Amino acid sequence: MLSISDISIRLAGRLLIDHATVQIIPGARVGLVGRNGTGKSTLFRAIRGELACENGTIAIPPRWRVGSLAQEAPDGPHSLVEIVLRADLERDALLREADSASDPHRIAEIQTRLADIGAHSAPARAAAILSGLGFSAADQARPVAEFSGGWRMRVALAATLFAAPDLLLLDEPTNYLDLEGTLWLEDHLAHYPRTVIVISHDRELLESSVDQILHLEAGKLTLYRGSYSSFEEQRATRAMLDAKHAKRQEAERKRLQAFVDRFKAKASKARQAQSRVKMLERMQPVAALVTQDVREISFPAPEKLLSPPIVAVDNVSVGYEPGQAVLSRVTLRIDDDDRIALLGANGNGKSTLVKLLAGRLKPFSGAITRAEKLSIAYFAQHQLDELNEEASTYDHLRKLMPEAPESKVRGRAGAIGFSGKAAETPVKSLSGGEKARLLLGLATFFGPNMIILDEPTNHLDIDSRAALAEAINEFPGAVIMVSHDRYLIEACAVRLWIVADHVVTNFDGDLDDYRRLVLSSPGARDAPRESRERNVVAQTAPRAKVARKKPPRQRVAEAEAEIERINGIIAKIDTALALPDIFSRDPRQAAQLTQARANAATALERAEEVWLEASTQVDEAAG
Repeated sequence: MLSISDISIRLAGRLLIDHATVQIIPGARVGLVGRNGTGKSTLFRAIRGELACENGTIAIPPRWRVGSLAQEAPDGPHSLVEIVLRADLERDALLREADSASDPHRIAEIQTRLADIGAHSAPARAAAILSGLGFSAADQARPVAEFSGGWRMRVALAATLFAAPDLLLLDEPTNYLDLEGTLWLEDHLAHYPRTVIVISHDRELLESSVDQILHLEAGKLTLYRGSYSSFEEQRATRAMLDAKHAKRQEAERKRLQAFVDRFKAKASKARQAQSRVKMLERMQPVAALVTQDVREISFPAPEKLLSPPIVAVDNVSVGYEPGQAVLSRVTLRIDDDDRIALLGANGNGKSTLVKLLAGRLKPFSGAITRAEKLSIAYFAQHQLDELNEEASTYDHLRKLMPEAPESKVRGRAGAIGFSGKAAETPVKSLSGGEKARLLLGLATFFGPNMIILDEPTNHLDIDSRAALAEAINEFPGAVIMVSHDRYLIEACAVRLWIVADHVVTNFDGDLDDYRRLVLSSPGARDAPRESRERNVVAQTAPRAKVARKKPPRQRVAEAEAEIERINGIIAKIDTALALPDIFSRDPRQAAQLTQARANAATALERAEEVWLEASTQVDEAAG
């Protein structure tokens, strides 16, 4: 088990973890929660051995493999499948050794171990994980260098999951995913066969994927059994009992102190008074419940509500390059109080649609009508980079209120969560959550009729996400949202639109229906990647070229190389099986070698089918 005993960790002079103790049993699925800045990521660093504890120990079973998401995205000419397969270091090393081994006994050992770890089915497992995280079969064969940073981090996540370490540490894994990828990850973690600890602010992931909650607060670690909702109930009950205990203890302390004060000077009562003094000294104070009320989020109401529809789209096609429409035949309407969530895998055009609605993209064809005096607020994560790093919240607001008195600017800063000196903190010193709050305040400053939110929950903790949901529900205008946070969608959205296959359609079910749809038909997530504006690095190649399949001659060559490799494996297994005493000396090893040979033969058949299909295409092209 993972044993954390009386550890203290100090970072940059600040005590983050103070004499904390917890035991994580093997096979537990644990959600690590706590406010931003409490030290959750720091604890992960200590578990990985990257950070020394001031005191105490962290003990991990010696044979356990610890895995976590790489800090740097993978790069280079290797395909996505190759990157993922290399994450299993033992399999990779055994396959390399198998190519050069000549001793029959060592060959037998290698092939037995490869059979034990399911090495021959590994490509299929890697492909399944990549598919679940949003990569089509064509994507998986492409070099990782062709993908943008966010998509490369998905590849890193796939590699970490494929390696299946004994202790899996994941720090905010859904930050790189769309809703569909998040739903798949929730299901994958819920069935993870080993120990996993995940830091997440995604309430639904913590509800469906973990069976314990580890809470980090005030430097202490407390383990709760059950899901996140169970944790909230247990914590509320515990806080109530602590408050009652503290009240009773304070009354008892006052009673004892009154006795001491009254009788300490009387000789006849001196011993009794001294006894009460010792009772007071032994009385352990109940830790006071420190309330950390989250700052609310509010959106200013529009000056005037407009008559519906406020936006009408009629048979519109839109995209970024003439002749290459990302969305076609789009017809929809938005009313003044709509709450609409956009569903669909990244790259299908959700961001394209919101840019169209916000007026940041002009349609190729069709008509879009907006109500007169319509005001639209648009929030997107990439806008965080547009904030002036050297300027403060006050400076940003002053630009929007050049004639306003000091008190009004300060009051507006307080209204968006930056009271007093916090308003003077430079943007570069703000946390990700604080920057998101500032950007939300700036985007909605003038009281819009419609708010468009593109992934607003990244960097927000659980309580801030709840505050955002409350702000959306209280806002009198329309809200369009793109989010991987299931809780936010369920709490706010009234209508669901699916953006896929170049079109926008209404979805009649709820998110549970959509979850079943996503998990039951992963192939449905394969989308035309030529429209994935954030996937391919635009400077590397034209989209048409990127989307092009491998030419038949290349597939023939690759299939021939694969056939040769598998035949080599079969030959070495046959050499091991030819040992005269293999079946009598080690029947289990002989059985595993026999199974390994059958698996290799199946793989050989698949490679030959690929070769035959590609060869036929070459002949047809030549003939």
